Amino acid sequence: MAEDPAKTESAAAAKAAPSATVTATATVTATPAPAATETVTASPEPVPTVTKTKIVKVTVAPADGDGGTSGGSGSGGSGSVYYANCTAVRAAGAAPIHAGEPGYGRHLDRDGDGVGCE
Repeated sequence: MAEDPAKTESAAAAKAAPSATVTATATVTATPAPAATETVTASPEPVPTVTKTKIVKVTVAPADGDGGTSGGSGSGGSGSVYYANCTAVRAAGAAPIHAGEPGYGRHLDRDGDGVGCE
């Protein structure tokens, strides 16, 4: 089988011919978007107001003209007058208070000598 020399030459020329190769490289640098900054100022909650109340009950005997000597045998207090503490006795103007007087109570006499709120 004999080959045609013209065909072989054209085939060899086609194979030997250089071809152009183009390579394109593109570099893209992304620019970051600026960060959003938000400033929040918190206002403080109002502080509740605390009011402390102290209730003092003061009972004063009515002025009935007996000089405050009613009902006492000297064993401790009498009738309708009651003082919760010595502050109440002083507020009523009854300090010092003696055993047998209206409003006297052992809780007012710390040393037990018969005279309270000395």
